Amino acid sequence: MKKYLKLPMLFMMGALLTAGFASCSDDDDNGGAVTAGQLTEKETLLKDAATDYVNEVVYPTYGGLATYTELLYDQLNEVKEKFKADPASVTQGEIDEICATFIEARSYWEETEAFLYGAATDFGIDPHIDTWPLDLDGLVTELKNSEKVAQLDNGDDGIAYAANKLGQELLGFHGIEFIIFRNGQNRQVATLQGDDPDLVSEYGAHITGREELIYATAVAGDLRDRCFQLNVSWNPDAPEVQKTRVIDECELPCTVGSGDLSYGENMLLAGQPGSTYTTWRQVASTILTSGCQNISNEVYSQKMGNAYNGSDPNYIESPYSHRSFYDFKDNILSIQYSLYGSVGGETAKENSIMGYLNKYNPTLAAQLDANLKGALSALDGCIAEGVEFGENPTAPYVKTAIDAIQVLDGSLTQASQWIAAN
Repeated sequence: MKKYLKLPMLFMMGALLTAGFASCSDDDDNGGAVTAGQLTEKETLLKDAATDYVNEVVYPTYGGLATYTELLYDQLNEVKEKFKADPASVTQGEIDEICATFIEARSYWEETEAFLYGAATDFGIDPHIDTWPLDLDGLVTELKNSEKVAQLDNGDDGIAYAANKLGQELLGFHGIEFIIFRNGQNRQVATLQGDDPDLVSEYGAHITGREELIYATAVAGDLRDRCFQLNVSWNPDAPEVQKTRVIDECELPCTVGSGDLSYGENMLLAGQPGSTYTTWRQVASTILTSGCQNISNEVYSQKMGNAYNGSDPNYIESPYSHRSFYDFKDNILSIQYSLYGSVGGETAKENSIMGYLNKYNPTLAAQLDANLKGALSALDGCIAEGVEFGENPTAPYVKTAIDAIQVLDGSLTQASQWIAAN
């Protein structure tokens, strides 16, 4: 992600909303007093919505991300070893498989961005694996240094070297993207088997596929570890092999604060001792404000807005694979899944934030749903143009999408405020 974040401001907003919750009545929906510890009908539905959100949106999305980043590392490592033994033995089909796996992993990651408020932010994982633009000057310097390349080509020690020495502008998705994609196409194996023609023409640097694959593999190992960390941090039932890698081998933190709760457990224990959430309305506010609205605002104001308004013309998220519009759409889909209560769901479940709004404020629910669909439709229009975002960031269809996502952002604010007050 990015050179700057607005999450602290969102947490302040969440804190203000939480303060408002304390003044909300704990009476039941008919105005009668509720026995201590008993939930109202509304609170029960918010609890059920949060339960399905955690179990059917957060867990499977982080689980898929962990699976595909592990596969990406395994495929790159295998091709790297083949290449070192005999560059001519690597086939275009193998490179194409790596590219397909990258796209799947990338899609899963972008679909997590409506819940960056958890471990991704607390442990600095988001900027560690998704900072752009790639520092191409720095990458050339690293790959020209044979000693540093040898450090990277050293199994788990090489992964640790990448994680600790390269810096976030050379880590994560975008460094790998540069190695395996060029000009919106899968990298041609022939360009790996000699000097990289793009680096020769731009830098006069004679860097071959060997150095590039060593770098990409080490970075993919670190990407895998950090995505394992995300899954383990949220899901207490994450695979043991992931827990062993993250906790025992990498010694990465995986619990909320100094306690023992995973992020999923922490949310699902709202109102109970040990949880940082005091009410189910606070959970809903976090999902809507710190989660969904955070990413909707970022997409229209920064991811698209910086290049559109000229404040940073080089602020293009996926310039080598030409998949920036797909990234943006996956971000909005992460909002849809969070609101609807399931991954891939095209209609809202009863136990969901949207289901809650459908029941208690159908007018607001209809508006929010229409604006969500409008944002996705506008991004589909961008994709249909067949032009990479960075090639024409001021196109009229870009402005149409920015405006639609901004409208969605406003509806998310309304929904969060209404739930907090009612």
